[in-house]
Amino acid sequence: MQRAIRTAALATAAVLAGAGVTACGGGSTSSSGADTITYWATNQSASLDADKKILQPEIDKFTKQTGVKVELEVIPSADLLNRILAATTSGKGPDVLNIGNTWSASLQATGAFVPWDKAKLAEVGGASRFLPTALKSTGATGEDPMSLPLYTNAYELYYSKKLFKAAGISAPPKTWSEFVSAGRKLTKDTDGDGETDQWGLGMQGASPSYAAHLAYILGTQHGAEVFDGHTPKFADAGMVDGIDQWLSWMGEDGIANPSDAEVADKTAMTQSFAAGKAGMILAQASTGLTLSQFDMAADDYGVAPVPAQDTPPAGGKDIGSFVGGINVAIFKNTGNLDGATRFVKFLTSAGEQVILNKVYGTLPSVTDAKDPAFETPALAVARDTLADRSQPLPQITEEAQFETLVGSAMNGFAARTATGDQPGKSAIKDEMAAANQKLEAGS
Repeated sequence: MQRAIRTAALATAAVLAGAGVTACGGGSTSSSGADTITYWATNQSASLDADKKILQPEIDKFTKQTGVKVELEVIPSADLLNRILAATTSGKGPDVLNIGNTWSASLQATGAFVPWDKAKLAEVGGASRFLPTALKSTGATGEDPMSLPLYTNAYELYYSKKLFKAAGISAPPKTWSEFVSAGRKLTKDTDGDGETDQWGLGMQGASPSYAAHLAYILGTQHGAEVFDGHTPKFADAGMVDGIDQWLSWMGEDGIANPSDAEVADKTAMTQSFAAGKAGMILAQASTGLTLSQFDMAADDYGVAPVPAQDTPPAGGKDIGSFVGGINVAIFKNTGNLDGATRFVKFLTSAGEQVILNKVYGTLPSVTDAKDPAFETPALAVARDTLADRSQPLPQITEEAQFETLVGSAMNGFAARTATGDQPGKSAIKDEMAAANQKLEAGS
């Protein structure tokens, strides 16, 4: 049901954009007067309550400085896009909100957000304060940003030092063949009951966004372009090969637990890894915070770049991640633009960037936020990946539909694979061709 709602909401947003209609009327949901704004933050840690405990002291600090009160709501990551799209169509949303940076161009097309033109950017210190890589994921190419970078992230490989040592694996894998080989050594029956209880890899097989992220990384490594302009190329050979590789970890390679086909939440995947039920996970740099909340110390795991293809296919690019992160935006129907802008300025200030990114284990999105905490091995890998092995997801209106259509199809593939019926490349191509047609038809 959730996937159907999400697809319908995206179609509604596309219709609004195509008709040149912006959300109007109703104002923000804030109801406590001109000195109050509402803020939707996305779930970044192990629980909504944990995020509230992190954010509320900073919000209180802002209120003390400015007199502007902030009503905080932390939105589960899996629900965030649906909530945002509902707000854009109804005209009733928060004053300030977080978005996944890959959705920037798609959400910009709704016309529901305040654009950050040159004059508006000057109110937060100007564009030059922000990392150039992070600014590439703030809206459609050639247009003023619809959001600003808040937390910067990248995918990397987490591995259990204890399980690697027990399996006789001396170093993290650099290529996918080494990755599968390590995964097989880690997959075992540890208690002698005849059932596998330790797996090489933990996955989020039921998360559309996670699946689509891996499709983009692996597909690009295989030579996929994903879009030709605005035309979807989901059924091209590179994308099919990337999706097939992802499915093989649970299917043909046998290194991921079939029950992971039902895992939609990052927290469940990281909890399993922290408990020693999986030897590796592919996750973003902010994962360290969640692991610490599950009592896994930083010394208990290692972090390495996402592996590369053993023999890069023709046209393949050696990327380990897209430019990941969370952005902050202002809803155009805010009843307090000044207060909302001041809050964004506060969140993107050097001091708050240090505090928040330090807690969340992400990289600051501004150049003037400095702290030794950003020199950890995990963040060093993320920084190098962003500098040398990353590219932004396409900043076009249809990007969010890529995540929804391709990711949802991959979730279905994973469910089949979990039953022992891994789809072949022909079936993958057919489903991707259908996704192309759905996107082009606006459904």
